[in-house]
Amino acid sequence: MSTRESFKSNLGFILVSAGCAIGIGNVWKFPYVAGQNGGGIFVLFYLLFLLIMGVPVLTMELAVGRASRQGAVGAYKALQKPGQKWHIHGWLSIVGNYLLMMYYTSVSGWMLAYCYKFITGTFDKIEPTKTAIDGVFASMTANPVEMTIFMAIIVIAGFLVCSFSLQGGLERISKFMMIGLLGLIIVLAINSVTLDGAIDGVKFYLLPDFKRAADRGLGNVITAAMNQSFFTLSLGIASMEIFGSYMSKNSTITGESVRICALDTFVAIMSGMIIFPACFAFGVNPDAGPALIFQTLPNVFVNMPLGRLWGSLFFVFMTFASFSTVIAVFQNLMAACQENFGWSKIKTSVINCIFMLVASLPCIFGFNLLSGVTLGGMNILDMEDFVVSNLLLPIGSMTYLLFCVTRFGWGFDNYIDECNTGKGMKMPRWLKPYFQFVLPVLILVIFVTGLSGVLSPLFEKIVALFK
Repeated sequence: MSTRESFKSNLGFILVSAGCAIGIGNVWKFPYVAGQNGGGIFVLFYLLFLLIMGVPVLTMELAVGRASRQGAVGAYKALQKPGQKWHIHGWLSIVGNYLLMMYYTSVSGWMLAYCYKFITGTFDKIEPTKTAIDGVFASMTANPVEMTIFMAIIVIAGFLVCSFSLQGGLERISKFMMIGLLGLIIVLAINSVTLDGAIDGVKFYLLPDFKRAADRGLGNVITAAMNQSFFTLSLGIASMEIFGSYMSKNSTITGESVRICALDTFVAIMSGMIIFPACFAFGVNPDAGPALIFQTLPNVFVNMPLGRLWGSLFFVFMTFASFSTVIAVFQNLMAACQENFGWSKIKTSVINCIFMLVASLPCIFGFNLLSGVTLGGMNILDMEDFVVSNLLLPIGSMTYLLFCVTRFGWGFDNYIDECNTGKGMKMPRWLKPYFQFVLPVLILVIFVTGLSGVLSPLFEKIVALFK
């Protein structure tokens, strides 16, 4: 039997795991949601829920991986009691990872495309107006060939990295990208806060604004913070569990989980320090939602001194952020195929690469050839994201929670012993009642609010048809 691969160092584990958690949502979603919900007030609630929800569920997913030394399916099989069927969720997790990559690879391709456009001077050749800049994104998404090319580069490069050993492929590349990402985000933030008028953006972003929070409603602010803290770590589909299976026993899982969350939060908060000061300095509305990255920020860069340089650096940063997630999830998919089907690493890489190239096409075509395919106002990308974010993540997190803290699964004692093995911060045993009775309710709230937010408009349209 072959020896389980492991990370070369704790730093490698933290950077790879954080790279999986750090993605596009950290950069565009956290800043604008914080801005909408009272700035510093939202940030405080976010940190609170990250501590009481994100860290505990992350420790559970990592503990299952480290105790079993297996991927999503094998982990449940190794730890569950005879006759139990917890491993069915392992298969659902693998499906969730495939579904996630079916649209995430396309969005990562957008990041790479914009990086290429800034470096090659595409934005220097157009009028520096909002209409012209918006047209770049519209033109790109309307062209299935261009989108497919950049998506294919991401997919092929991702599986190429994962075809090497864990230390020689995923860990080495993730270290390089994460160190580069952290360096870029600091440089970009310094540039933004030194612009004329930038201080107004910093105040809008970080100072508590009780009026803005009151206008949104305290309940909505709390719910937004709860959702952001939960979804930022992509928990529930074994994206993190696989890295637990490569961990050493030298450090406690609690301490490592806190470090991962801290790094993830640092990137999210610093992203706002890039975006808000720059937007306020040039009089651009930062409250643009998903359009922020591809329409609002390019409008800022083209009007900024040395805009081509700063735009290029920003989208290099974004490409690193998205690609680090891609290769981390690809590692999970490859481990699942190797462990469950006995395939070699090369065979696994080739088959998965071909499958992902084909499976990612519907998302691309959803912006052009299949643009008429919608459900409740959602295009193909939105539908795929809805299934992953609003169904698989909360249901999966609840499954890991119940497996780790109830006698019907692995059990609380086994979980806490694994969690606290090694040196570092310990998870208190007295939190058991909280894990068993309060945390499930919080996850259920996220599940219900996520469903209602998407299904309510669809239900209203259905009702309107019968009036």
